[in-house]
Amino acid sequence: MRVLVLVLFGMLLMGGVAQAHPLSNLSVNHYDGLRVFPDRIELRSVVDSAEIPTLQDREFVDARKRCSERAKSLNAMADERELSFEVRDAGVVRPPGEAGLPTMRLTCEYSALLAVRGEVEVTFSDSYLKDKVGWREITVVGVDVAVSGAPAESISDELRNYPDDLLSSPLDVRAVRFVAQPGAGTVVTPPGALGEATKAAVGLVGDLTPVVGIGAVLLSLVLGASHAALPGHGKTVMAAYLAGSRGTRRDALLVGATVTITHTAGVLVLGLLLSVSSVIAGESVLRWLGLTSGLLVAVIGGVLLRSAVRSRGRKRAQEGHVHSHGHGHGHGHGHGHTHGHGHGHGHRRAGLVGMGVAGGLVPSPSALVVLLGAIALGRTWFGVVLVLAYGLGMAATLTAAGLLLVSLRDRFGPRLARFARFRRFADFTPLGTAALVMLVGVGLATRALAG
Repeated sequence: MRVLVLVLFGMLLMGGVAQAHPLSNLSVNHYDGLRVFPDRIELRSVVDSAEIPTLQDREFVDARKRCSERAKSLNAMADERELSFEVRDAGVVRPPGEAGLPTMRLTCEYSALLAVRGEVEVTFSDSYLKDKVGWREITVVGVDVAVSGAPAESISDELRNYPDDLLSSPLDVRAVRFVAQPGAGTVVTPPGALGEATKAAVGLVGDLTPVVGIGAVLLSLVLGASHAALPGHGKTVMAAYLAGSRGTRRDALLVGATVTITHTAGVLVLGLLLSVSSVIAGESVLRWLGLTSGLLVAVIGGVLLRSAVRSRGRKRAQEGHVHSHGHGHGHGHGHGHTHGHGHGHGHRRAGLVGMGVAGGLVPSPSALVVLLGAIALGRTWFGVVLVLAYGLGMAATLTAAGLLLVSLRDRFGPRLARFARFRRFADFTPLGTAALVMLVGVGLATRALAG
C-alpha cells in the first residue's frame, strides 16, 4: 500500500498529476499512419487508452483478436473500389499510469492491396470507439509514390508525446482524402519496432501498516484541500451567496459539510459503476454532472435574484409609507417581520444545501483514480477512506473561505456602514451577487455542454 502513499505524494507535488495520462485518465486516443506503396497500403494503427478505459476493458483477450475487431471500423476507398485491410501483426503494452493503474497501448499493423499505376484518389476514415473523447490523428506518406492532400508527420510522435499547447483542444481528425500517383515518395523515418520497451509497472510493496495508512490519509486531506484551492470549485459562487444572503458562520459550515457528503458519495458511486461495468462512459457521466451542477447554481441564482428584487421593493414601499405617515403606525408589524424572517431563513438554508450539492456534484478525477487504483490493488476499503479524507480536505478549504468572508464582513461592515455612499452600494449588493451566481451557473452549464 506504500505505492498509494507515493502516488498521493507525487500528485500533491505536481498539482494533482502523478504519471497521469496527459489527456485525462478518461481518454481513448487514436493514431492511423498510412504508408502508400506502388502495390499496397500499409496501416499502422495505435489506440492509446488511459487508466479508466483500460480498467473497464475486461473483454480484452489478445492483441490480434482485438485488431481483427478493430478492422471493421476502418473504411477506405481507392477511386470507386473498396479496400480491405488484413491484420499483419499486433501487439499490446501496458505502461504504468496514475495511482498504480495501468494504461494500454494497442498497436495493429494492417495491409491492403492497391495498385498505383496512375493518379488514384483515396479516402480513409476510422470510426473505432467514435463516442470516446481523446486525440485522433491520421498521417499519410508515400514510398516510391507521390502523395498530396494529407499531413505526413505525426505531431504527437504516434501518441507518445502530446503537444502541451494542444492538450486543452486535442486534434480530432477522423477521415482524410488524398491523391497518390507514381513519384519520388516522401522521406520518412521508419516506425519503431512493434514490441517497444515499456517502463516497469508500479508494484505493491509491503503490507498496510498504521504509519503508512495515517500518512496516506493525511496526504489525501492535503491533496483535497489544495485541489479546492485551485481556480473554480465554486468558491466565488459560494462567497457571493454568503455575502448576498447575509450568511453566518453556521451557514459556511453547512456548505462545507454538504460538499463533503456530495463529493464523497459521487466518487464512490461513479467509481463502483466504472469498476463493475465497461458500458458506463466516465466522460459522459462527468459531462452530465457538470451540466446538472451548472443548472442548479443558475436556479439558485435566479431564486436569489427574485428574492432580492422583492426585498428591495418591500423596503422601498416601507420607506415610502414611513415618509408619508410618520412613525406613529409602527405597531402591528412585529408578527409579519418574524414570519418573513423565518421564511427567508428556510429559503437561505435550502439554497446553501443546494450550493453545497452543486459544489460537490462533479467528482474529482484525481479522487476517482485513487479509488479505482485501490480497488485494482484489492484495497477497496482503504480507497474509500482516502476518498473520504480527500472530500474533507476540499470541504475544509471551502469552509475556511466562507468563514473568512463572514468574519471580514462582520468586522468591517459596521464601520463602512457609517458612510452614506457605502450604504447605497450595500443596498445593491444582494442584486449584484444574485446576478453573479446566476451568470456563473449558466457559464458552468454551457461549458459542460461544450464538452
